[in-house]
Amino acid sequence: MAQLATVLEDQRQTDETALITGSEAIAVACKLADVDVITAYPIRPYDTVMQYVSKLVSNGELDCEYIVAEGEHSQFEIVKHACAAGARVFCGSSGVGWMYAMEALTVTPALRVPMVAMVGNRALDDPGAFGVEHNDALTVRDLGWQLVWVDTAQEALDTALIAYRVSEDRRIFLPCAISCDGAFLTHSQALVQIPSQKKVNEFLPRYNRADLLLHPDNPITVAPQGNEDWVMEIRRQNYAAMERVSDVLREAYDHFERIFGRSYGNPFFEEFETDDADIVLMGMGTLSTPVKVAIRKMRKEGKKVGFVRMRWFRPFAAAELAECLSRFSAVGVVDRDYSFGSPYMSGVLATEVRSALYSAPGKKPPVVGFIAGLGGREVTVPDVERITEGVYNAAQGRPQPLTQWIGLRE
Repeated sequence: MAQLATVLEDQRQTDETALITGSEAIAVACKLADVDVITAYPIRPYDTVMQYVSKLVSNGELDCEYIVAEGEHSQFEIVKHACAAGARVFCGSSGVGWMYAMEALTVTPALRVPMVAMVGNRALDDPGAFGVEHNDALTVRDLGWQLVWVDTAQEALDTALIAYRVSEDRRIFLPCAISCDGAFLTHSQALVQIPSQKKVNEFLPRYNRADLLLHPDNPITVAPQGNEDWVMEIRRQNYAAMERVSDVLREAYDHFERIFGRSYGNPFFEEFETDDADIVLMGMGTLSTPVKVAIRKMRKEGKKVGFVRMRWFRPFAAAELAECLSRFSAVGVVDRDYSFGSPYMSGVLATEVRSALYSAPGKKPPVVGFIAGLGGREVTVPDVERITEGVYNAAQGRPQPLTQWIGLRE
């Protein structure tokens, strides 16, 4: 046993490559971050994280309090309180499981608890569906949660480490949800560069609540009844914390690049083939795979199409995104979600993009919303080509619906 511990310690000092899924990459990030308390309740596709965490614990590779709760609500309550008492925590869920925990999810930001969670994006029942949609994670978009979508297992691991670094920064102390598309990312294997423990320790300091620690020796009030006396002030403090996230994120990504040697460029969104593009498509998560394949094909045909993939949805980099999009003749936003009754009946991302452009100076290209890939349906290369045709029509001033559904059965 002592020999095994020595081997594991030696391995932690060097980088390695492993063939793992997006879910397993998140579990490895928990190990590297030396998370203290992890709670679990099985719901697919998130459950693959807790399964891999349990394997790490049973193999002696991860030392943590691993608690299987009787439901999603309880598991989020456990880590919420553990985090208030000074523990670095991790939890997660999917679809209706995320919704079942909504009471706990709602109060977590107001308590300034820097919980890191994963959402294995899944459709909200009914009808019963296990495929990817983004509405589950988006339900907390107005509550003070940081929200980020990743599109590869490598980005999932790296972003989890960054999420702990930013969330636990004393200037922030807000929770963060990392969204991983169900099946397309949670269950798909890829080669991932796993950094050494030495590098992670250099990047990620220990979690320290200081005078905000819930402890018998530090009598403080947590979750008081505020009513009209203090609620507005508490909301304004959360507003200020979220306002600071953008700068802290930039610091974290710069520090990450210096230590790990991987650069993500702009933390908030990725640009692909945009330098000379006439029009651009937008989306989040693993949508990037078919879109990039289609764009490479269309580029060979002489169509100057680019792609902008949103990473951080909260905070939303409105001014920076508007400056980027103003360069193009038209924008097509592909939502893997819905917002029934919203302006133009568009998806959530399309509505946010229009809002960002409205108040920004400079050119305001037309924005066409597309809803696609709901319930786990694949977005295909022909789908992307059809979307591109609609965006070109908008660029040329041809009237068309501002929201279009793509890939429907005839």
